[in-house]
Amino acid sequence: MKRSPLLVIFITVFIDLVGFGIVIPVLPYYAEGTRFGGTPREVGLLFASYSVMQLVFSPVLGRLSDKHGRRPILLISLLGTCLGFLILGFATTLWMLFIGRIIDGISGGNISTAQAYIADVTTKENRAKGMGLIGAAFGLGFVFGPAIGGILSRWGINVPFLFAGGLAFANAILLYFTLPETVTRDHPARVSAASGRAWKQVIEALRQPQLAFVLTIYFLSIVAFSIMTAVFSLFMMFRLGYDPWHSGWIFAFVGVISAIVQGGLIGRLVKRFGEPLLVIFGGLLFSVSLFASPFVAPAIGLLGILSIGALSSVGNALAAPSLSSLASKSASAGEQGSVLGVMQSVASLARAVGPSIAAILIYSAVAQIGFDRQPQNMSDSSILRTFWTAGAIQFVAFLLAVYFARAYGKKYSVGEVAEAA
Repeated sequence: MKRSPLLVIFITVFIDLVGFGIVIPVLPYYAEGTRFGGTPREVGLLFASYSVMQLVFSPVLGRLSDKHGRRPILLISLLGTCLGFLILGFATTLWMLFIGRIIDGISGGNISTAQAYIADVTTKENRAKGMGLIGAAFGLGFVFGPAIGGILSRWGINVPFLFAGGLAFANAILLYFTLPETVTRDHPARVSAASGRAWKQVIEALRQPQLAFVLTIYFLSIVAFSIMTAVFSLFMMFRLGYDPWHSGWIFAFVGVISAIVQGGLIGRLVKRFGEPLLVIFGGLLFSVSLFASPFVAPAIGLLGILSIGALSSVGNALAAPSLSSLASKSASAGEQGSVLGVMQSVASLARAVGPSIAAILIYSAVAQIGFDRQPQNMSDSSILRTFWTAGAIQFVAFLLAVYFARAYGKKYSVGEVAEAA
């Protein structure tokens, strides 16, 4: 019985992320097709619009979940996701694509609410393992989402979005009938919200140096990751000639590795090494993968892409749930929704900044020689510049993680956390 709410949250986030994963390999081709004629920069803005809305609404949804409960916020956000995907699927103009992504972005702040739910039902000692469920759902979403997107695109480029909308609606029905509420009348979050001091407490929590470091590291890592995801499909098209079908299976491979690490290994690794060390090691692996990506050539083709994908996936799978756990442990029980909402807002800002940077870097060189909107006109120099910029950003995050571990690592050691729990 103790595990059943976590299972429902896992399924909820998994189905949500399947829909998110469907978008990644398909949306660039969908928006750049003859039906819409979007430029690569407009594609970057399309990805960014989703993240900008998450930036604004993640802390709002997190605070509302503290005040009104996790269940109703999750339910409403899933229905919004359904509406956003349906607009994408039935769009006839480019501005309709932006409306669909904006609506989905507004409702896409529900990850922080799901994380707050996990914080409600786990101890500090098991927090990273619980957050790993979110990461595993992300990983499996990248397994099935891109693969489904690639397969369904054979029947029509808009079919994956209609399918994702149906999944979101089914997800809402599942949640409505199976998920119990954790924010009871006497829950610290609801008491805090009723007192009128909620935002003051959140601001005080954010002033903690250790939480500021966690949020900064998380921001830089997501910027680097979003730069990579924004250009990776086009990079594979340019360098290896891959289409959405091939890209979908590459993302699926990356998702399998991520799900294995976050769903099965992260809890044991945190108990043995602690979150700060995992953030350091994961950040280093991801940085190496970004610096190595431009050297993938047709001669090594699939093996090179899979190797880079594996390094990137393991790095993120170690760092992401560890950072979420550190942020959660830095907040009281009454601030979980708000603080984790702020963390997701930081991630959303990063996901808006990353694609914007990628859109400038990946095409700026070819624009000087008459860029005609075709991804095959990308240049080797623009690829090198883009991935190495992402690698440098991630390396800064790695250095900050090293400093964080030296300055605050003892507070989050396994023994200290177990004693506090």
